[in-house]
Amino acid sequence: MGLKQIRARFGTAKGVATLTFAVVLAAALGTIAVQARSPDPTAIPLNAASVALERLPPQGREVMNQIRQGGPFRHDKDGTVFGNRERLLPSSKRGYYREYTVPTPSLGHRGAKRIVCGGFEPRAPDACYYTEDHYGSFRLIVQ
Repeated sequence: MGLKQIRARFGTAKGVATLTFAVVLAAALGTIAVQARSPDPTAIPLNAASVALERLPPQGREVMNQIRQGGPFRHDKDGTVFGNRERLLPSSKRGYYREYTVPTPSLGHRGAKRIVCGGFEPRAPDACYYTEDHYGSFRLIVQ
């Protein structure tokens, strides 16, 4: 739309000024709304899939109990720092996330199932996530 068309549609210079002000204001508000903020590691992403604790496999529920008790854990890697290199979980400082193996009964190795918990108090995590595909996707465990 050219200036002549805008003037014809909105009449006076005052109408054009009002339109210009509205466009500038909308752009400014849109910019403010999307500015980056420090991520809240405990915030649940709006598009996060979830799974109820009671819907986890029995082995997953057992691991959640072990996490709350501080162990004992089956594998040496259980309770070690999870780096979140995939960046699928909310961003946080190194050491915030820890990983735990969820055994798959038919396998003779660790398998792909894990629970990853976030928090600086391992026995009382802020949030835990379940993955069946070795960190390819996560579901928030809802208790």
